[in-house]
Amino acid sequence: MPGYTRSEAREWAREKLVGAVNCTIPSFTGDLRGINEKAIRHDVRLAQQHGFLGTLGVSEVNITMAEYLEFLRIIRDEAGDSFVVVHHGSWSNLEQNIEAVRGAEEAGADLVLLAYPPNFYPESEEEIYDYTRAVCDATNLAVILFPMFLWGFSPRIHSSDIPARLIRRLIDDCPNIAVIKAEGGFPSFQGAVECHRLFGSEVVISVPIEGDLIPLGQLMPIQLSATSDHEYYGPTIPRVMELLREEKYDDATEVFWRIHPARKAKGAMAAQLNGGAFINRQAWKFQGWLQGYNGGPLRQPTQRIHDAQMNALRKGLIDSELKPSMDPFREFFIGRNPV
Repeated sequence: MPGYTRSEAREWAREKLVGAVNCTIPSFTGDLRGINEKAIRHDVRLAQQHGFLGTLGVSEVNITMAEYLEFLRIIRDEAGDSFVVVHHGSWSNLEQNIEAVRGAEEAGADLVLLAYPPNFYPESEEEIYDYTRAVCDATNLAVILFPMFLWGFSPRIHSSDIPARLIRRLIDDCPNIAVIKAEGGFPSFQGAVECHRLFGSEVVISVPIEGDLIPLGQLMPIQLSATSDHEYYGPTIPRVMELLREEKYDDATEVFWRIHPARKAKGAMAAQLNGGAFINRQAWKFQGWLQGYNGGPLRQPTQRIHDAQMNALRKGLIDSELKPSMDPFREFFIGRNPV
C-alpha cells in the first residue's frame, strides 16, 4: 500500500520525486521458462548505486501478469522503502490494466506510468478521458499522465498527443494524477514547456529526454526525469540533475556536450529499430548491459539487435568517456547473472 492517500498524491510526488528514474527490464532464466530473481536484484542494486531515485518495472515484454507482479515484488524487496517502484501500466486492454494496477499496488509499487494499449483507437478526447479516468479511479497510487506519440493520437486527436484542455480536465477530476511525463509533440519540447507553464504549480512535470532535460533545466525548474533508459549513461543523469538543482549550469552544459556522441548513437538506434511505433526493449537492455546491468535473453516475440547497432552504441559511450563494458557481445545474450 502507498504511504499516502489519493488526496495526498501530489504533495507526496512534489516532496519525494526529486531526481531521475531509470528502467528495469525483466530478466529471465536461461531456458526462458521463468524470471531470474538474481538478475533482477542485481539491476536494482546497480540502479541505486548509480544514484537513481527509483525504477520503472517494464511490462512491455513477453511476460505473464503473475510473473510481472512477482517481478515488482522482487524490486520492492531488494530496493527497500526509500526507492520508488513505478508500475508500468502497459497491458492489452482496460480490463487487464485495471487488474494489473491493483496487483501492482498490492506488490508494493509507489507510482503508475499510465500507457494506452495498441488496440485502443479513440476518435474523441472523451474516449481518452474515459479510459484514463477508469485507470485512475481503480487505484490509490499516484499516476503519471503520459502524452506521447506512441499512442497514435496525433494528429487525429491533437498534434500534442493529449491536448492541454484534456489534461486540465483530468487533473481536475483525478486527484491522484501527480506527474505529467511531458513528451507531447515529440521530438519538439513544446509539450514540456506548455505543461510547465499551465500545470507546473499543481503537478510535477517530468522531462524524460535527457537531450531536452539539460538545456530546459537551465531555464525552468525540473525536479524529475522519469521514466527513461537513463541507465545507458550509467550514473551521469542523476549527477547532472544535481548540477541543475545547484544551478551549476556551466558544469551541466559540459556534461551535455561530453555525452553528445552517446546521445547521437542512441538517437540513430531509435530511428533504425523503433519501427511500428514500438520501443525496442532488446536495445534498451543492451544499453544497460554496457553499463554493468544484467542484460540476458528475452522471450519471443522480441525485436533484435545486431553487431552494427551494438558496436555503434558502445562507440558512442567510448567517445563520451563513459567506459562501457568491453565484454564480448555474446555475453549480453547470456546475462551477467545466468540461472
